[in-house]
Amino acid sequence: MKVLIATEKPFAATAVEGIKAEIEAAGHEIVLLEKYTDKIQLLDAVKNADAMIVRSDKIDSDVLDASDKLKIVVRAGAGYDSIDTEYAKKKGIVIENTPGQNANAVAELVFGLLVFAVRGFYNGKSGTELKGKKLGILAFGNVGRNVARIAAGFGMEVYAYDAYCPKEVIESAGVKPMENQEELFCTCDIVSLHIPATHETKESINYAMVGKMKKGGILVNTARKEVINEPELIKLLAERTDLKFVTDIKPDADSEFAKFEGRYFSTPKKMGAQTSEANTNAGIAAAKQINSFFATGDTRFQVNK
Repeated sequence: MKVLIATEKPFAATAVEGIKAEIEAAGHEIVLLEKYTDKIQLLDAVKNADAMIVRSDKIDSDVLDASDKLKIVVRAGAGYDSIDTEYAKKKGIVIENTPGQNANAVAELVFGLLVFAVRGFYNGKSGTELKGKKLGILAFGNVGRNVARIAAGFGMEVYAYDAYCPKEVIESAGVKPMENQEELFCTCDIVSLHIPATHETKESINYAMVGKMKKGGILVNTARKEVINEPELIKLLAERTDLKFVTDIKPDADSEFAKFEGRYFSTPKKMGAQTSEANTNAGIAAAKQINSFFATGDTRFQVNK
């Protein structure tokens, strides 16, 4: 089988070596397309592929139609909204992700952003501490659970809301479950977002929701850009000069947010999974899943069933 690694934003060299070793040990062939600058390059590379490993690359109907042999695409990472999963399902192409492989990297970034924020973005003036603060985690999946683990070390009070996670699971992690999203925002000094971009969540973090936060509240987004209602959050920040917003996903209205000097920060690009460890973990997990799929038909990580 021919396995294409197609990454506009490439894996680390060590990750590529690990993926190649896994795939070739199973008797499959690796084809590498890195730093491509045109969709035509991707379409040409896909033509003879039986499987693909991608990162945040856009895999639309054109890409999925480019090969009659394509059977599986694995997103090396958790989020897969850049892939047309419904069209893939119609064509019988399995789409998988690698949940949990980037979780610790994203969680650590949350606290990098938070320390930066509570210390006034290192402006030389007196800031505050995280110890004793109430941290709200919106969605208690792999990343949320790692955030809770790290928060305990900072001595924070940790709360969480997840409509799909049993309260018992949240409590077993030493975290206080909230009845709903509104209660989480009302209760906590800091809210960290870990929700996917779905029909229900897109633009759900809006004026009314964030406006429920206490004085001095901090909103952290390392999830997806689409969950933020940018015009409404800009309006709120203009009215509530006590609030801060930090993110590793540059908003569309970055220049408007940038006007809130000392209360807004965005990394130059999405950095949650940008560690050598996460990069390697996700890539090798993707390779192993492809090998299992071809060996036994294993689809336990399929997201388009």
